[in-house]
Amino acid sequence: MNNHRLLLLSAALIVLVVAERATAQSTIFNVPTTDTVAKGKTYFEFDYLPQIPKPDASDRLHIINPRIVVGVPSNLEVGANFATFHTSGTTNVFFQPNIKWKFINDDNGGFAAAAGGILFTPINNRAGVDTFGLVYGNFSKKVKTGNYGPRFTAGPYGVVSGGSGWIGPKAGAILGYEQPIHPKASIVADWFSGKNSFGYFTPGVSITLPANGLLNVGYSFGNDSFSGNDNRFLFVYYGVTF
Repeated sequence: MNNHRLLLLSAALIVLVVAERATAQSTIFNVPTTDTVAKGKTYFEFDYLPQIPKPDASDRLHIINPRIVVGVPSNLEVGANFATFHTSGTTNVFFQPNIKWKFINDDNGGFAAAAGGILFTPINNRAGVDTFGLVYGNFSKKVKTGNYGPRFTAGPYGVVSGGSGWIGPKAGAILGYEQPIHPKASIVADWFSGKNSFGYFTPGVSITLPANGLLNVGYSFGNDSFSGNDNRFLFVYYGVTF
């Protein structure tokens, strides 16, 4: 595994003295990193996002998203998410196969670049729900200053298809920031631009657990949530590499 530190945040930015990430991971929270899972390794993750605060005029939305990513030769990773969106009386499930290729990996210069794609297709309640894809490219730069140099990630993304029901722009920017604050702790943030299904800013903290485990806690602000709606979520996930 690449010893890249992937970490996350808390809305209050509570700094926890925790362990630094020592294994590759497909995303920070929402934004893909330039890391890929090492050949022959498997990464499993379980995400839980309750809508907080609860909307006054509707039920709380809960998002549950187990995901698995496998490392294959040539700095490729392939995987799938099974995203479930649940409110009282309604559950919608999406299958999300994905692939990522790290095509530049300059450890000495702290530079890497990757490209990938994710397909989003409904498993149930398919009537009126379009299948669409997300494609992206990104690069990262690790600042090698002392023991706590940050890593910056940036790149473009685009939505393929989406149908007539798609709301918001179909292209934009992705940004990520990872800041070690201790040999065993980091604070990070990531952002998808655009007021659309991907448009969130998420800061948080990351805690590496024994046996290659990782617990991440953050808070996602929808880019449109500052207009008075309740498009905000607590973001908690556990991941493990084996």
